[in-house]
Amino acid sequence: MTHPYRFGDFELDVANRRLSRDGQAVELSARYFDALALMVSEPGHLITKDRFLDEVWRGVPVTDEALTQCVRSLRRALGDEAGRPRFIETVPKHGYRFVAPVENGHRHPAAVADGSVPTPVSGLAQAWRLALAGTAGGAVAGAVGGVIYGFLAAGDPLQPGLGSGSIVIVLTCVTILVAATGAAGVSVGVAGADLLAKRPGPWRIVGGALGGMIVGAVVKVLGLDAFSLLLGQAPAAITGGGGGLVLGAAVGVGAWLASRSGVSLRRAVSSAGLIGAVAGVAFSLMGGHLFGGSLDQLAQQFEPSRLSLDGVGRLFGEDGFGWTARAVTSALEGLLFGACLTGAMGLAGRRS
Repeated sequence: MTHPYRFGDFELDVANRRLSRDGQAVELSARYFDALALMVSEPGHLITKDRFLDEVWRGVPVTDEALTQCVRSLRRALGDEAGRPRFIETVPKHGYRFVAPVENGHRHPAAVADGSVPTPVSGLAQAWRLALAGTAGGAVAGAVGGVIYGFLAAGDPLQPGLGSGSIVIVLTCVTILVAATGAAGVSVGVAGADLLAKRPGPWRIVGGALGGMIVGAVVKVLGLDAFSLLLGQAPAAITGGGGGLVLGAAVGVGAWLASRSGVSLRRAVSSAGLIGAVAGVAFSLMGGHLFGGSLDQLAQQFEPSRLSLDGVGRLFGEDGFGWTARAVTSALEGLLFGACLTGAMGLAGRRS
């Protein structure tokens, strides 16, 4: 009995001449189906142009363009990219190679390009990989945002006290810590959704939103208690569960798109960044505060503070850190958070 070949989300049933993705049939012409079957049957091995002509076109005279169009159509059907192949790799001037791990029935995955048998990644191991990658992505977003805030604050001619270098370093370190903590919650939520559903899907949006909301709420409660204990007062209008919810949902959308075969990682990252920016603006216009707004609230409530983001507002003609400055910084935070987390988790997921 000939077992179907399985790779990624696809199943290739050669006996019944059917390619399907998640149970849904994928239409291919007979010739293109034969070309795919030839490559999938020998994963990791170079299939020369002569073999395609002999075994797929069976001696019918065709040009090289016909083979090129065939592979182009197969990549389109599989959601593959020539520049970053997940399934079909071009070997210039020689032919093509199928590079994805292939399972055939109950046997071990077939060898890939280096001739080895890949070790399957367990669901729990993949979840940890996503969580760590997302946390690292959040730290990167925090570093970029912290440097931007630091230079804006240090460049304010009315900023008293600390030197420019100290302001940039302190704000960058604080921003990295806050962003990495929130990213850990969001990425754990996304990974947990994958574990429960046993595969990536749109439930990543719910997981990311819940993870961000829970961590944001817990950190806010602990932060308010710490301020009350140490300083006798606590700022109420700082970021918390609401901010975590909207940014977590934006990351969840990007992570879901990144898991889909037909969507490039660049498009997923761009979408998550755009959604994060829009969500950040909407949240700020509704009275919410993300990190920049929270910093301004802390600086205003604790009068001895040397920190001031009023210079950001002056860039937009405002007297102080007004609603325009808050909206713009919230958009920046949402863009960085959504794009960096989605990119990091997308790379981790595709490399596994």
